[in-house]
Amino acid sequence: MNTEKSEKGGFYQPSTSKELLPHPPGLVQARRYSTGPIFRKFLVLGSFSLIFFLLYNTHSISFLGLKKDKKYSESYDSYIKRIEEGYLAVPSAESALAASRDYATHPHLAGAVEDFQDAKDILALFQSEFGISTPTTEPIYPAGSPESREATLSTTSKLSKPAAWVDIYYPVMNTGNADGMVVELLSESDQPIWKADLLEDGDPRDETAAMYKHSVPPFHGFSAAGEAIGQLVYANYGTHDDYNKLIGAGVDLKGKIILARYGANFRGLKVQGAAEHGAVGVLIYSDPRDDGSVTVENGYEPYPAGPARNPTSIQRGSVMYLSIYAGDPTTPGYPAYENATRVEPTNIPNIPSLPLSWANAKLLFEEELGGVPEGTKLNGRVGSRKVRMVNDVDAKVTPIWNTMVAIPGHIKDEVVLLGCHRDAWVMGAADPTSGTVSLHEVVRGLGALYKRGWKPLRTIVIASWDAEEYGLIGSTEWGEDFADWIQEHVVSYVNVDVSVSGSRWSTSASPSLAHLIQRSARDVPHPTDAQKTLWDAHFDIGPYEGPVDTEFARMWDKMTSDEPRIGPLGSGSDYTVFLQRLGVASSDQGFGNTPTDAPYHYHSIYDSQMWQEVYADPGFYKHVAVAQNLGLLTLRLTDSLILPLNTTQYALELDSYVDTVVKSTYREEILPDLFPLRRAIAKLQDASFKLDEEKAAAEKAFHKALKKISRARNPRAIRRIIQWIKEHLGISAPEVQDLRFGAFKWMSSMTESSLSEAHICKSRGKGPLSDFIRAAKRVRAANQKLMAFERGFISEDGIKDREWYRHLGVAPGKHLGYAPTTLPGLTEAIVYDEDRELAEHEAARLTALIENLADFLEV
Repeated sequence: MNTEKSEKGGFYQPSTSKELLPHPPGLVQARRYSTGPIFRKFLVLGSFSLIFFLLYNTHSISFLGLKKDKKYSESYDSYIKRIEEGYLAVPSAESALAASRDYATHPHLAGAVEDFQDAKDILALFQSEFGISTPTTEPIYPAGSPESREATLSTTSKLSKPAAWVDIYYPVMNTGNADGMVVELLSESDQPIWKADLLEDGDPRDETAAMYKHSVPPFHGFSAAGEAIGQLVYANYGTHDDYNKLIGAGVDLKGKIILARYGANFRGLKVQGAAEHGAVGVLIYSDPRDDGSVTVENGYEPYPAGPARNPTSIQRGSVMYLSIYAGDPTTPGYPAYENATRVEPTNIPNIPSLPLSWANAKLLFEEELGGVPEGTKLNGRVGSRKVRMVNDVDAKVTPIWNTMVAIPGHIKDEVVLLGCHRDAWVMGAADPTSGTVSLHEVVRGLGALYKRGWKPLRTIVIASWDAEEYGLIGSTEWGEDFADWIQEHVVSYVNVDVSVSGSRWSTSASPSLAHLIQRSARDVPHPTDAQKTLWDAHFDIGPYEGPVDTEFARMWDKMTSDEPRIGPLGSGSDYTVFLQRLGVASSDQGFGNTPTDAPYHYHSIYDSQMWQEVYADPGFYKHVAVAQNLGLLTLRLTDSLILPLNTTQYALELDSYVDTVVKSTYREEILPDLFPLRRAIAKLQDASFKLDEEKAAAEKAFHKALKKISRARNPRAIRRIIQWIKEHLGISAPEVQDLRFGAFKWMSSMTESSLSEAHICKSRGKGPLSDFIRAAKRVRAANQKLMAFERGFISEDGIKDREWYRHLGVAPGKHLGYAPTTLPGLTEAIVYDEDRELAEHEAARLTALIENLADFLEV
């Protein structure tokens, strides 16, 4: 996560309790079982049971070179510990550094030739690490084709070994024409008297920055093409409140060009706010006041001579109205196939915008707004002369490439999804190459386990998403393409984006993942201090010192805490479609900037390999720590008997969400009666506490039943199941002998049978096998509830004015973009709409949703 993507402002306030994670792990809400044939359900449960029996009791297996003593039956916990130790030993700083030097030393803008080559390089990595044979025809499929559909859908049905492929989607995106970009100051006779260079200097001391300084012109993704002429008005961060302050002070923004600084909200919302108030254009610049202590004013040399911001650096980026919907603007809610029916976008600007360097912005302040610091005050001053800007961009349908790999598990129909985007605005050594490098190390670690005999309990799908930078396009199109499949099968989504851009590790996630993240981070060594863990890196700071801007200091203090916190997710990365549209528990993590770190040249040519090696992560130890933690999270989600998702933590946090609504209310008369909502939350908490008990009891019963059935050397019941598989599914004897790691593969392919439970469990409901199947059924039922808990917050009607977002528990703030708003429908009805009737409606539908969730959670 970068500085902007980790904003914690908005309508969410962390709990003030000193108890960070107050309750033991709970379980998550589930989907109702389908109404297929009774025996099919039984047989699936029987095979589920058999998998665990054979996983716990393999009589002739060696793993990782460690042979089992015949007199000793290794416990599953010991087996998992050995798996995790084997994984943690693989990611290395040397490998991470080499990967970064491969990926971060050339541009890879989404849809470009280099981006396609990177997609194929990642495909080759997947094939190499998971032992996938290279086919004669490249597995690169247009989205919507039978091959593309089969590649994903088969992962939970007939896939028997790892497979890798590339899906091609066809969104509309734009590119900039450097020769046509103009920002100039006009004289009274409308003649240009100064012209911005709109270029970064490409200092030769940073070789790749110098080499590629003209490769991607500074422009805004999805910005409107055209010319704008008007007087300049400074709007601070261009937030909803900033514009309201200007309007309140009597400033008429109609026909004006807005000058705003990056930070505080998503850049697209700066443009949206300007357009709504009648402005004709927007210029957005990077202000050294937001660089904390490390500024030229404090005596630091600018990069590459020193750690301070290079004054010519320019932040590119999308100006999509991300709070309305993500993904291809022309196909909202459905995938961007090549032949897709396209609509007129409603989430992109209709006025031009351009990014500026501080060097150019400073001159505008000096010439038009009274200089620095006077001009940087939000005082409504209007420039005396006109500014002319021209944005020259070309929008067209452009192919993008998601590279995917699937590792089928014993339980095929439960999937853990892990992903990072691959595209960058230029080289992107931090965004996203640091994440791609950490993912590279995860792939190496899981690949090493796979080559040495490990097979995941649940299926794993790993994605290298494309076109995230334009508006989360690759992940969103895939999510919309396979929405039903994802909601039926995906247990959790583990995201990484910027894994390293500074000193402090932080994470945001669905509350149900908080305990898991905390435990995993405490099991990963600190990257530079052997006496600490990754969890302790919540408090790390950069190596520099010096005074900071007062306003920036207030913002920093507001978004940080004396206690380590795992806050909710807003938007700005690829988890958005999975969490906030489809209801999949998600997480994101990385090392970000502090006020004492070298400023991060976000989306600039200076987000380079040299900057990463010198200032962000010398030695690449942080890249490795993130990779280790990502892998542990994935393994624990994959191989835990009971899914490590905590509904109780989530249910308890809902009380604080309601408290935030009350605190955010400006007019008491608008606030509806929230007692029914609080009562529904209490009901959900009670149901979750009971599910906690059921989870523990189910696991205990499973172990007890397992112990009984394992006493028999070759249980006849197991032989009956094996015999049935041979007779009814045509599996040969040698394949049957491998059932200890493959039972579910054959069982999940079954569709119909008239065979009853009594044919296998001949004791008609009594005996160790029947007990074992019933215990496995309890585990399975608990896991189904856990997997689907987050789905319970999804409303098909979505959130008012932005129905693409359907999660009523959390969404990106309507006027924030990156930062989250909890209980968004209710909050926005009160704070923005100031409509009592609408607030009552939102409270009522939220109450009904939570009551239904509580009913479903009951055991």
